[in-house]
Amino acid sequence: MKINLSNSSLEVSRIVQGMMRLNSWGYTEKEVTDFIQKAIDIGVTTFDHADIYGNGVCEEIFGNVLRKNPSIRNKIQLITKCGIIRKNENLNIRVKHYNTSKKHILKSVENSLRKLHTNYIDLLLIHRPDPFMNPEEIAEAFYELHKSGKVLNFGVSNFTIQQFKTLQEYTNLPLITNQIEISPYNLEHFENENIYFLLQKKINPMAWSPLAGGRIFNPSEENGQRILKALKEVAKDFNVESLDKIVYAWLLNHPVGIIPISGSGKIERLKNAVEAIDIKMNRKQWFMIYEAALGHKVP
Repeated sequence: MKINLSNSSLEVSRIVQGMMRLNSWGYTEKEVTDFIQKAIDIGVTTFDHADIYGNGVCEEIFGNVLRKNPSIRNKIQLITKCGIIRKNENLNIRVKHYNTSKKHILKSVENSLRKLHTNYIDLLLIHRPDPFMNPEEIAEAFYELHKSGKVLNFGVSNFTIQQFKTLQEYTNLPLITNQIEISPYNLEHFENENIYFLLQKKINPMAWSPLAGGRIFNPSEENGQRILKALKEVAKDFNVESLDKIVYAWLLNHPVGIIPISGSGKIERLKNAVEAIDIKMNRKQWFMIYEAALGHKVP
């Protein structure tokens, strides 16, 4: 199943495959190729990267597959992100910081295009809000990248409402997503009203770490125990054993149109996310999980 992201012309799969840990999966090039092809076969055609993932190695690994199998490129959508600079004493980078200057954005995109062996990126995101941000520079970079055809669409990641509004004010190109952390373990963007803003603007958020890095299934604290109990109760209603399906369904059924990012390198886990699309959760079931996440009844 695919949707047009935030009413744009960009069609993405309902589940996105995250590539942040690609270099730690221990896969051979053939195994990576097989994984990508199997993902496409089950309807997952959108792949999420960032320039810093695996210190750039993840884009290279993925790009080598595209180089040797160029026909895959027309079947998929590539997302990448830029703006985070990690501390590196060897390169005389003394502190982790953000760089959203025009020069850096253009350079980062050129590097990603080269590593991914593609001539365009479907969606470029500013990875983190930058307190030293000059939105005019970002807008200029977006304009040049779009005009040249190197980047087709733009968005942000981890932005608050005001940060999103500020950047959008400076660019005529629409910001078509905000990639944010959403899970029963993290209700931050319900509490800061980001979800309601995205609803208002009809913007589909992408949810990173939807399974809270696996903590949902092996909780050690009280709130985790509550969430796990609620997930099991709702799972009974659907005769589902895999609780990750219920977590994905909780996200997928929200009216804002959340697009979960699966970070697992196991195709079985990705299939569970895809199968969750067919689980239609009612309000009572949704609120059972939400209440457990809150730790108290709604007013």
